[in-house]
Amino acid sequence: MHVSGIVKRYPTVTAVDNIDLDLPRGGLLAVLGPNGAGKTTTVEICEGFSTPDAGVVRVLGLDPSESAATLRPRIGVMPQGGGAYPGVRVEEMLQLVASCAANPLDPRWLLDVLGLTTARRTSFKRLSGGQQQRLSLACALVGRPELVFLDEPTAGMDPQARRLVWELLDALRRDGVSTLLTTHMMEEAETLADDVAIVDGGRVVAQGAPSSLTRESDESAQLRFRARTGLDTGLLSDALPEGYRVAEAAPGAYRVEGAVDPQVVSTVTSWCAQQGVLAEEIHVGRRDLEEVFLEVTGKELRT
Repeated sequence: MHVSGIVKRYPTVTAVDNIDLDLPRGGLLAVLGPNGAGKTTTVEICEGFSTPDAGVVRVLGLDPSESAATLRPRIGVMPQGGGAYPGVRVEEMLQLVASCAANPLDPRWLLDVLGLTTARRTSFKRLSGGQQQRLSLACALVGRPELVFLDEPTAGMDPQARRLVWELLDALRRDGVSTLLTTHMMEEAETLADDVAIVDGGRVVAQGAPSSLTRESDESAQLRFRARTGLDTGLLSDALPEGYRVAEAAPGAYRVEGAVDPQVVSTVTSWCAQQGVLAEEIHVGRRDLEEVFLEVTGKELRT
């Protein structure tokens, strides 16, 4: 999939403003962004449900808005919220979708893989949120797609179901299936994605492999530790060499920014001992993807 310079305008807002994306065969691209950032509109354009005002979109080598009938059997779409009829039973729904494919997977096998066999006679409206999501994923995959679009695929799932879906997506990648994933779960994106695009204000504000986005230079490395809340971070800053920054990033979660060496670690733990507190969960290394996300999109609540 190749997207170059796409723009989508509405009367009062430009939802997508010159976005570029590339998804190679067998790759997994995670598109992240706050609510209203433009990621859903971008994905709808790639799926062929919306036409860009400018730019080029090629999905499996075709223009999705002009070649929808040709593309539809080759892609799978998993919308957030299920998309099934409330009264339809699980197995009936999956068999219906499979009947529209030229060479579908065995619906019963797929139900078993996704842990839905015992619920196969249950109506969609009586499923849990996680079960509805798994059925929606099954419907997206039963036609053996070459590319799948997944919107919040593990929303509402318990940890066991989430891990099962992650393993399935990894298996799809090994089979050469391309995946475009939107998610608010940073751990999910960091675990699964080959490439991450963070979208805000209709633009890509950061892009790259998770390891690249979270990598830090020696000058911007971090030491993180947990202790009781309310420690005087100014006193710890005074104990460290000039240029280090100390903050209580969340209640009881402290962050020291600057080049981290054995002397810095010793200073932090000695200072904590002087305050009569135990420094726990000491971690030296890179940021996580959530920190990068907040850094490039801001921390204010979006409506």
